[in-house]
Amino acid sequence: MIIFKDIITGDEIISDSYDLKEVDGIAYEADCSRITVGNENIDIGANPSAEEGDEGTEDTAQTVIDVVHSFRLNETSFDKKSYLTHLKSYMKQVKGELQKKGASEEEVAAFEKGAAAFAKKIVGNFKNYEFLIGESMDPDGMVILLNYREDGVTPFVTVWKHGLVEMKV
Repeated sequence: MIIFKDIITGDEIISDSYDLKEVDGIAYEADCSRITVGNENIDIGANPSAEEGDEGTEDTAQTVIDVVHSFRLNETSFDKKSYLTHLKSYMKQVKGELQKKGASEEEVAAFEKGAAAFAKKIVGNFKNYEFLIGESMDPDGMVILLNYREDGVTPFVTVWKHGLVEMKV
């Protein structure tokens, strides 16, 4: 399995266990699922009635999005202006990391052009996105985009391809 980490923060963002689809050569999308977590019933063999205990259990189950839960992503919020400010800074850092890794000028130029075009798509649908950040909650790290497919039910995340590093597990 390959876990993809944020190139800036080192936060785990997503893994290849999700069906990653490349979009415009600049991002990956992965469909998510809603899962229920919590409300584990652990039987310790005791009889609550005999011990005058409460037989009722508190319902602690939550429905969450699997990727968000698995990678401990945290919700954050942006208005268009603050998101674009963040994105500009983040893309500058990613560009620097690409250059450090020895990417050619053509690769860096293609990244910049693709990122600018993809950012316009995001801004065009800005109101449809929820924004997530990694476990470290580092404001300089990648902002993961959460949206829903046309059916209005299926959640999916979008992550910046060039902002990821692979870690084989």
